[in-house]
Amino acid sequence: MGCSERQKEIKRRRQRKRKVAAIATRAKKASASEKEVLARKLRGLTPGAEGLIKKLEIEKS
Repeated sequence: MGCSERQKEIKRRRQRKRKVAAIATRAKKASASEKEVLARKLRGLTPGAEGLIKKLEIEKS
């Protein structure tokens, strides 16, 4: 028997959280060109990406 939709969403949320944390860690040491790549990855990862990009100071607006 498969897991419920709620369990699937929780799993997706946890995975997103891990990936955002990894990107945030990499962004601290990243150069300008690397930050562009990280911003693009964040935008593809989560709908709240613009807020995260500003918070992590990946792109200057």
